[in-house]
Amino acid sequence: MRQAAPLLAVGLALALLALFMPALGPLFAAAFPGVEPPVYGRESFAILLAWHAGLVALSTLASCLVGVGLGIFVTRPAGADFRPIAAAAAAIGQTFPPVAVLAVSVPSVGYGALPTLIALILYGLLPILENTIAGIATVPAAVREAAEGMGLSPLQLLRQVELPLAAPVILAGIRTSAIVNIGTATIGSTVGAVTLGTPIINGLVADKLPYVLQGAAVVGLFAILVDLAFGLVERRLRRHARRE
Repeated sequence: MRQAAPLLAVGLALALLALFMPALGPLFAAAFPGVEPPVYGRESFAILLAWHAGLVALSTLASCLVGVGLGIFVTRPAGADFRPIAAAAAAIGQTFPPVAVLAVSVPSVGYGALPTLIALILYGLLPILENTIAGIATVPAAVREAAEGMGLSPLQLLRQVELPLAAPVILAGIRTSAIVNIGTATIGSTVGAVTLGTPIINGLVADKLPYVLQGAAVVGLFAILVDLAFGLVERRLRRHARRE
């Protein structure tokens, strides 16, 4: 319970800020007297947070499916030759700027959430792929040999030995991918996606600094919340792996 206390505190702060941002209107009005209205109000921050979280969750799930699946494949004898190609392709996906991915995607798939999802999936793939490969590679050879001596098939070895022991390292990659995508998703608002970047972009365009601060505060708390949640799960997985 003590370890979960920061998670609960940040979650409560995020919920209160997203639901009751208009209540801070007098505070922002006093700090920025020239801005009207002082709080962004075209959409509620709760709705923006829900859309933002949905985009991050979907993109992270897709990156997990591709990254973990590809990582498993290239660590098998049949896929070992493809390992450099997979690593290079994932590296290119991350180094390619998300804004450029959006610019290329929009003419093909239109405006909205879809080009944002494509950019986030490509951008979040590399940490998951790298950590999947690294996690499986760190499984001791003696453990593999013992499992094979017990008669485990390659699939059973993967499911019962390699993936459970590699899980903390793989989860660390997923954690990195999700946190990066929480920040990156804000640029989706430039192509019509509904995210917490909407008040930030609106504030920059209209020269309304309070909107930028409001959007950034919710994004920041959301990132901290997700990071704490992953950290809690990761610690439990590591304790379980040590017991195994």
